[in-house]
Amino acid sequence: MSAVRTLTLLVGLLFGWALGRWLPPAASPSAQLTNTLSLMLAGMLAAFLIASRIERRWVGTAERIQAWYAGVSPRTVTAATFGLVIALLVSVLLSNLLGGVPVYRWWWNVIITGVLAAFFVTFAVRNADAFSGFGPAPRKKQGGKLLDSNVIIDGRIVDLARAGFIEGELIVPGFVLRELQLLADHGDTQKRTRGKRGLNVLEELRQVTLLRVEDWDTADLSTVDDKLVRLARETGARLMTNDSNLSKIAKLHGLTVLSLNEAAVALRPQLQPGDVLTVTVTKGGQQAGQGVAYLDDGTMIVVEDGQKLRGRPARVVVVNNVQTNVGRMIFAKPDKDGSEESASA
Repeated sequence: MSAVRTLTLLVGLLFGWALGRWLPPAASPSAQLTNTLSLMLAGMLAAFLIASRIERRWVGTAERIQAWYAGVSPRTVTAATFGLVIALLVSVLLSNLLGGVPVYRWWWNVIITGVLAAFFVTFAVRNADAFSGFGPAPRKKQGGKLLDSNVIIDGRIVDLARAGFIEGELIVPGFVLRELQLLADHGDTQKRTRGKRGLNVLEELRQVTLLRVEDWDTADLSTVDDKLVRLARETGARLMTNDSNLSKIAKLHGLTVLSLNEAAVALRPQLQPGDVLTVTVTKGGQQAGQGVAYLDDGTMIVVEDGQKLRGRPARVVVVNNVQTNVGRMIFAKPDKDGSEESASA
């Protein structure tokens, strides 16, 4: 039994006892005791009936308070505390000055303290940026990755997350989400398509990995790129983007940048169509006249009309490069120019 339900039963029990004490006394002490015990039992049973509903309400309220508390900035707490301290000090001074007034009453001090607290705390919270050097340093969240709008609209991040290549929490700033929403509602067809694609990508991403919306913004900066850099610096998160200019600026600020374009270049096949290489056909292929050779890393090369080249080195030209689930496969054909040179030699 949870603490909330236990406390509810105790309250019902005490309520029945208080009701028994409040009712007129019975004719005899034994009847009075019986009535009190009956009311206590009735109060406890009534509390038992409503305990589950009270527990659900309490849990929901506690979660909302916890979420609000987690979103409160340390700078705001510091400002509010400073304003309350000033209000209390001024209240003490005013109470000493007004103590000699004949019509002064103690409740004046309570009203004055409340008014001063409301004024100074509100004023301090509105100017919380002035307390950036006070209070505890903001706690950095390690391992998070900030996403900009370009990398979201690109869409390749969903495949990477589904394949398990992206670890940790993905963070979508609130201003980036609003930018995608503005694009989705734009009058221009191309921008509207990009915005809708970005929102769809986020919906898919939310289903395959841990995705969180960071409702952070600042009025000091106007561009989304500047806000991304500021947020990454304050939270210690890494920035994931396809924007080369944003990547350069972020690196100048000492941030870690994850670029999908750079990753794509690094994973690009080393052999492209038109490249010429020398291989040794070791066996025949599935189709008539085909030959099969292998690179040093085990990559299969299917050579068109390569059966006649079996057993000796031959120059081939890459025709296509296919990436499959089981690995890479290269299709090639004999290099006629190379063959003619070899024949003439």
